[in-house]
Order: sequence, then structure tokens, then C-alpha cells
Amino acid sequence: MVEVTGLVLAGGQGSRMGGVDKGLQPFRGKPMVEHVLERLVPQVDEVLVNANRNPEAYERFGHRVIADEIPGFAGPLAGFERGLAHAKGSLVVTVPCDSPFLPRDLVERLRGALEGRNAELAVAKTGDQAHPVFCLMRREVHASLTAFLASGQRKIDRWYASIRFIEVAFDDEPDAFLNINTREELSSLEPPKG
Repeated sequence: MVEVTGLVLAGGQGSRMGGVDKGLQPFRGKPMVEHVLERLVPQVDEVLVNANRNPEAYERFGHRVIADEIPGFAGPLAGFERGLAHAKGSLVVTVPCDSPFLPRDLVERLRGALEGRNAELAVAKTGDQAHPVFCLMRREVHASLTAFLASGQRKIDRWYASIRFIEVAFDDEPDAFLNINTREELSSLEPPKG
């Protein structure tokens, strides 16, 4: 039985990295998305990858690839919507393809908070900073999200403010949410050669 579906968000334009597909950029000897999958797969029952380019490259990792329905790289919420539409699990956790250090206990901690507070969405937070692309949501929020997107809105925090959400502190793992947006960040996190 599928309880938790993992959704890897790889649908962006990678504009701050020169328009490349960030998830496929090499990092520490393998594509960045492979690091993400290594940490996510043990935490979930199925994985979907939301990608708007290079679907064949993402399919090689052995998971179903789904593209946004909204054209023009509409942002993470468009990926959320497709994930919720295709998920078999009653819960969907989202992670970006450019965060190779994501917590190995992300789902466990978000799920504990979500179910403990009867929330519809649990979002990771470090200090005062919420990390909205690291969240766990009930599949039933799909209708609310579809309506939000249909109204032309795209801001994640504005959408989840309209449903029952809880923020979950990960202050013990602040570096787990590093996302790599530029080539400089990518090279700075590579181990020194030699």
C-alpha cells in the first residue's frame, strides 16, 4: 500500500545557473538529483519526478516523470499540482532537485507534526526561515491548490496560508536545506581536489 508519495521538483528553468537543468548537473561525481533520490527514496513508498525538460534523462533513475500542465515554467506550485494529481499515496512530500543534503528524517518529522496537529500541510523551517518546497501535504488539498492556480496566483506561502498548516523546526539540521542555485555554489560545495 502506498502511503507517502515523494515528489522531486525538477521543473524549473535553472535561470540562476545559466538556464541549465539543475537536477542533471554533476555534483560530487553524479547528477544532483541522484543525491536527492538517495535520501528521499528510503523515506517514501513511491517517487514521482516533476520535470519540464529532459524527461528521458530523469526516467533513467527509475521513477515516473510528469510535466507541468500549466505552460511556461509556472513555478513549484504547478509541480505540486501535478504531484497531487498523480500520487497514489494519501500524503505527498515535496523536495527540490537541487538540495542534495535534505534530511534523512524529513518525512518522519513532518508526518509526526502533520498528524499530531491534524494539519493539511507541514512545512520545514530553520530559525525564522520557512522552506516551502520541503513540505508534506494531504492529497485532499489538491482542489484548493487547483483553484488557487486557476485564479492566476503562484506564491506557495500565500496558498498554504489558506489551509491548515504547521511549521516544523529543523534547527538541528540547518544545512540540510541548502539548495544549489548557481555554478559558484555548486563548485564551492565540491570537496577540494587532490
